[in-house]
Amino acid sequence: QVQLVESGGGLVQAGGSLRLSCAASGRTFSRYAMGWFRQAPGQERKFVARIDKSGGSTYYADSVEGRFTISRDNAKNTVTLQMNSLKTEDTAVYYCAGGFRELGPYDYWGQGTQVTVSS
Repeated sequence: QVQLVESGGGLVQAGGSLRLSCAASGRTFSRYAMGWFRQAPGQERKFVARIDKSGGSTYYADSVEGRFTISRDNAKNTVTLQMNSLKTEDTAVYYCAGGFRELGPYDYWGQGTQVTVSS
């Protein structure tokens, strides 16, 4: 069992930056592919970014490509989402997820952290 805890959300103006972190419990973090998803009010949860178990491969949704960067530190059991040039449409609850399968579906989910981008 893995527990994931997100942090770093908050309120930021459009054009600004935020850095989300996800801390994982346990000793087997490097066995999990990790991803970030987001859910805006009234919408379904959507994929944002993913990173493979070693951190050598990443993939992004078109809507965030070039603005967001996902990374991981297997020694610290953390995965990070650096979000730059934020837009109002990035407003959502952001979820960290992890699983054994590189392309999902993911087995473990965090509780989410709110990101609000004001105009």
